[in-house]
Amino acid sequence: MFVVEFLVILACVYYIIRLLIRLVLPMLFQGLVNKAQQHSQQQYSQPRPRHTDGSVRVDKIPQTKSSIPDSEGDYIDYEEIK
Repeated sequence: MFVVEFLVILACVYYIIRLLIRLVLPMLFQGLVNKAQQHSQQQYSQPRPRHTDGSVRVDKIPQTKSSIPDSEGDYIDYEEIK
């Protein structure tokens, strides 16, 4: 008799947990999606500096290097013989 009551209670608890998961998990995921959307909107809505037409903006000035590094050795020009 005790085993039957235990199985009935176990089945009821299983179905209640299953029902709660079906109701609660979508709400949690929706909350995460909304938070991610708000974060992306805040990231892209930050004001960007405006530039006037015709102005040139240089972020980084490239360093000038010789075309062949010293560690590579001497360059020898060659002709292909056929």
